[in-house]
Amino acid sequence: MTKLKIKSGDTVRVIAGDHKGQEGKVQKVLIEKNKAIVEGVNMISKHEKPSASNPQGGIKEKEAPIHISNLALIDKNGETTRVGYKEEDGKKVRFSKKSNEVI
Repeated sequence: MTKLKIKSGDTVRVIAGDHKGQEGKVQKVLIEKNKAIVEGVNMISKHEKPSASNPQGGIKEKEAPIHISNLALIDKNGETTRVGYKEEDGKKVRFSKKSNEVI
């Protein structure tokens, strides 16, 4: 299992692909697939069959997973940055490699 440097709740920017330049908050990280679901990015139309909870059915817009390699973390200054790890007060913390600030 690989260690991913992006976590749920992070603000990220898409750096490659059809949605390049879009930004959003990570809702969920799919570790086993190396993908993440980002709010408002990579939207797809899903056809839903009528059911008890949704008697009308119809077409719903939802986010599809996007590969982690196409995402870059955004730091407090609004710039994309790479993530590093260091130990501070006996605790492992993530830091921005561009600004050297703890995330």
